[in-house]
Amino acid sequence: MNNITIAIDGFSSTGKSTVAKQIAKHLGYIYVDSGAMYRAITLYAMQHDFIDENHFDIEALVAKLAEINISFLFNEKLGFAEVYLNSVNVEKQIRTLEVSSFVSQIATIPEVRYQLVKQQQKMGKDKGVVMDGRDIGTVVFPYAELKIFMTASAETRAQRRFDELINRGDNVSYKDVLHNVQERDYIDSHREDSPLVKADDAVEIDNSNLSLEEQFNKVLDLVNMTLKDSE
Repeated sequence: MNNITIAIDGFSSTGKSTVAKQIAKHLGYIYVDSGAMYRAITLYAMQHDFIDENHFDIEALVAKLAEINISFLFNEKLGFAEVYLNSVNVEKQIRTLEVSSFVSQIATIPEVRYQLVKQQQKMGKDKGVVMDGRDIGTVVFPYAELKIFMTASAETRAQRRFDELINRGDNVSYKDVLHNVQERDYIDSHREDSPLVKADDAVEIDNSNLSLEEQFNKVLDLVNMTLKDSE
């Protein structure tokens, strides 16, 4: 059976990473969370005072890009690969609402996108990869055999994200989370470089009312059809 490339794009908190991990594990494929890579750079920028609520020193960040190393290391206990920033595990730190509030601004920088797209394409050069993000089917892997575009209402996505953060022990409000989701939607969809858009040949899935099992089965059906066509 031929390996294929699976590109999963969509808005924030649509469950892209969840289903991508499930599919990758089911197929024995490599999973890459491209959004985590942008979050890692965002964390680096925050740690070095390049960005906060009052300023954003783009030139300083771009000058340091060559010093930023992002890698993934599989955690057998968790069952997925965790993100490392310059050899430090930052999986939990990059998932905070504070990082979320800046990541879309980081993702608009052409130099950042150029560096990460090169890394992402290298990770998927041998196929057998599931990657999720904002521009995977349109920029990173425009010739992917299967492209999926995930969507759901902003309110549904905000509730999911809010529940996740609360369960993790973060002190956040639903209102703030909803605002963050809506703000990220706008920035992601309106940036000049690689905006979030549905690829012409992508299959759209609205999972507002789907359970995780229903979502997985829906995507798996698409994967199996694509694998059969690639034989």
